[in-house]
Parts: sequence; C-alpha cells; structure tokens
Amino acid sequence: MSQLLELVEKSYLKPSPPEFHVGDTVDVLCRIVEGEKERIQTFGGVIIARQGRGLNESFTVRRIVGNEGVERKFLLHSPAIVDVKVRRRGRVRRAKLYYLRQRIGKARKLRELRISHKKAPQAELAAEPAAMAG
Repeated sequence: MSQLLELVEKSYLKPSPPEFHVGDTVDVLCRIVEGEKERIQTFGGVIIARQGRGLNESFTVRRIVGNEGVERKFLLHSPAIVDVKVRRRGRVRRAKLYYLRQRIGKARKLRELRISHKKAPQAELAAEPAAMAG
C-alpha cells in the first residue's frame, strides 16, 4: 500500500525542494490569488519547526510584527510556495525552537552559523598562475 502512495505522491513533489534547516532566517515567497490577479507575497522569519515526510512535509515560520509574535505554517511541496530564500543560517541544538515564543528582545536572537569555505590545495594554486602565463 505504501508503494502505491509513494507512486501517486511522486508526481506532486517538487523536483528540487529548497534547502533550509531549523533556526535559519528565511523569506518565504508565497503566491497569492486575489480575484483574477496573482501576486507574490514575502513572509520572513525564523524557522522554528519542520515536521512530516514526503508530500505532507511542512515547516513553521515565526516573526515579530508590532511586538506580537506571528507564526505561519507552510507545506513544503505546495504549488503556492514559489521559493524559500535563506537570509541567515542559525546555529541551534534543538529540532523544535518553541522556546523562542517566551523570549523577547535580544534573548530571541539566535547564534549565526558561519560556513567556512575549504581552501584549495596548494598544487591547484601553483598550477593556476602557470595556466594564466601560457
């Protein structure tokens, strides 16, 4: 039975879903239809949870508007989600960040995950100027 479900769901899955993790600060671009007009609306905030698998996978984004917390759940494979742009990587040690609901001010801020790029091996660096000269 599960193989049949996977086969049906496969056509609805996004070919390359956006890459993000819990703790990241993101901008979620949503397609909004108003009458006959269609526009893209951005919802920015911190990913506080990810749950589900396959077609049912969803994530929760939290942001502060006028000193009031606003949370919104999105289905990852929904056609209404245009893109998820990661603005900042967060360094967290939890799968769910529900504790942020009680935090205010600077206590709400997450540490940033700094990604260092690996240095190229010395042999490649030495070959590079020789290629430019010739």
